[in-house]
Amino acid sequence: MKVAVSATGGSPESTVDPRFGRCPYYVIMDTETMTSEVLSNTSMGAPSGAGIGAAQIVAGKGVEAVLTGAVGPNATAVLSQAGIKIVSGVKGTVREAVESYKSGSLQPAADYGQGGLYTGRGTGRGMGMGRGMGRGMGMYQNQPQTPMQPPTTPMTREQEIDALTGQMELLESQLKELRKRLEDLSEGRS
Repeated sequence: MKVAVSATGGSPESTVDPRFGRCPYYVIMDTETMTSEVLSNTSMGAPSGAGIGAAQIVAGKGVEAVLTGAVGPNATAVLSQAGIKIVSGVKGTVREAVESYKSGSLQPAADYGQGGLYTGRGTGRGMGMGRGMGRGMGMYQNQPQTPMQPPTTPMTREQEIDALTGQMELLESQLKELRKRLEDLSEGRS
């Protein structure tokens, strides 16, 4: 079975990142062979929709479960629709998380899409001006109200250094790609 773990770095020894949509990396691990593949989270810096983009990236890798600290409601909807199990509240290293999942000590959360953790009707004033294009309308209506989980414990100094280093590497990579594209455009290449 393949599982995706939100990570602060690009290896199984990296710390689990508490943020699914804004983590710098996903470590995809095969629970039988314990081999891994690392994905950069290209949605991490998105001004909005990071969770949805991240969920689509992970779903495209054919994983059966996601291990992370916390997942927002939009990413939860995408993951659930793809049939991916969600395990939140995960801590430790990626390898430790996968081992715990394999042993059964980490269990998927209840079905979020059916009135689980993220429910409610919203408290906004309708200032979105229709840009949601109807996605998700009524998805959580008539569900019992449950409070959202508080954020996981703050990152340690080492975790924050790992996370910032991963973010910096991703930004440097994106900047390099932008420079190359600008150069190609300036020289008339498409």
